[in-house]
Amino acid sequence: MSSNGKPSIGMVGIGLMGHGIASNIARHGYPLTVLEHPGNQPLDALKAAGARSVASLADLAAGADVIILCVTGSPQVEAIVLGEGGLLQGMKPGTIVIDCSTAIPTSTQRVAEAVHAAGGRFLDTPMTRTPKEAAEGRLNLLVGGDAALLEECRPLLSCFAENITRTGGIGTGHGMKLLHNYVSLGTVALIAEAAACAQRAGVDADVFVDVLAKGGGGGVALERLKSFITQQDPAGLRFAMSNAQKDLGYYAEMAGGAQAARAIADAVLATYAGAVERGGPQRFVPELVAVLAQDGTVPPAQSPKG
Repeated sequence: MSSNGKPSIGMVGIGLMGHGIASNIARHGYPLTVLEHPGNQPLDALKAAGARSVASLADLAAGADVIILCVTGSPQVEAIVLGEGGLLQGMKPGTIVIDCSTAIPTSTQRVAEAVHAAGGRFLDTPMTRTPKEAAEGRLNLLVGGDAALLEECRPLLSCFAENITRTGGIGTGHGMKLLHNYVSLGTVALIAEAAACAQRAGVDADVFVDVLAKGGGGGVALERLKSFITQQDPAGLRFAMSNAQKDLGYYAEMAGGAQAARAIADAVLATYAGAVERGGPQRFVPELVAVLAQDGTVPPAQSPKG
């Protein structure tokens, strides 16, 4: 605990989302240490706000009461927590690990068991919304884990979250995040495919958006695509196509494990996989409209056999 009575925070993953989270934590007076990593956004503003950086997970863990992870997915989380030189090898008893990443629930449960065995505590707290809301401290958090631990962590989480929903036990936060992203990215894919058809059929882009917005196509997905459909500006959803493919792959794995229906999910996953193959992994999701409009064909990953 720091001199101001607030727990010391260590954070791994200062990317587009993590930078906003870290900025709000520092702004609220929590002592903050971040891991130096090539994937980080620039740290100048955080360091000016009092954050410090370290080069190793062991050093991060040794000085932290709470460790927040905001990385790409389950392989990265497992490497950070369980790997050689990972958090478990330097973590103090009683340390709280909060995983804001998007991950596979079965992996989350394994990681949590290892944290508990090492004397730590664990919450999975994946987030929804975008880097804009992360910077504003207005994320939605989906929290899996002990209810009392959530209440203990609520003041910290409230620094960067507007809505905090407990979903159940460990792993349920990540499960709910996959359900959310499947619905969100699936709706985006459906509208993007329709927008690509409209473009090739000569339908005016503004008319297309206006009619959908006033009818059954209105909603968050259309709002995030609108600037690209009408102005070719992808900033409405700064989320890489490769991350969409990854999240949908996680959802397909979860649905398969539950023996749930997934025919539509498989088609959506194939659409993003084909877009990554044709357009590259780092293009933002709204650019799916342009990729699908290129030649009007089904993406390669979705091509029928025979």
